[in-house]
Amino acid sequence: MRNILFARRLPALLLFATAPAFAATTIPAGTAITIRLNQAVSSKDAKSGQKVAAEVSRDVLVGGKIVIPRGAEATVYVAEAVPSGRLSTPAKLYLRLDSVSIHGKAEKLSAHLAGETGKSHKKRNEVGIGGGAAAGAVIGAIAGGGKGAAIGAAAGAGAGTAGAAATGKQDITFRAESTLSFRLRTALTVH
Repeated sequence: MRNILFARRLPALLLFATAPAFAATTIPAGTAITIRLNQAVSSKDAKSGQKVAAEVSRDVLVGGKIVIPRGAEATVYVAEAVPSGRLSTPAKLYLRLDSVSIHGKAEKLSAHLAGETGKSHKKRNEVGIGGGAAAGAVIGAIAGGGKGAAIGAAAGAGAGTAGAAATGKQDITFRAESTLSFRLRTALTVH
């Protein structure tokens, strides 16, 4: 009788003995999770909500123990994408880390956005437009006196504005293999 009871329980015991035992571990808020993009993404054509293929690029450790292994799949979305304007609007590209795969399970998380805002166009535009106006005024003054200076300044400013518009777009691109670091807003408990 004893052998029969043991034989009935054996499959359950074997299942329990072979199942991996993962103790719950809490990753503290503020911990950095560094990911590597598996594809390029640009402010020029990215759309908010667009999924970007990525993976964890460095082990995440808690107490010296690897909690999120390097190479774990990461789910990343475009949070904000603004293409660069020609004369005024700087480009913006921010990504949101939504989850990471740990032991085959997607763990949702809350992390700060990672990304970049382009430089303001203001200084470059002022230099281009102002420099064009000044150069035009000098040339106009030499060629035609006071009236020539006014005409030259207007023509130079127009040329400077055209130059600023032609060279104004400065989109942001994160190339494939780029790494970005996301900091957890709240603690993450993983099993």
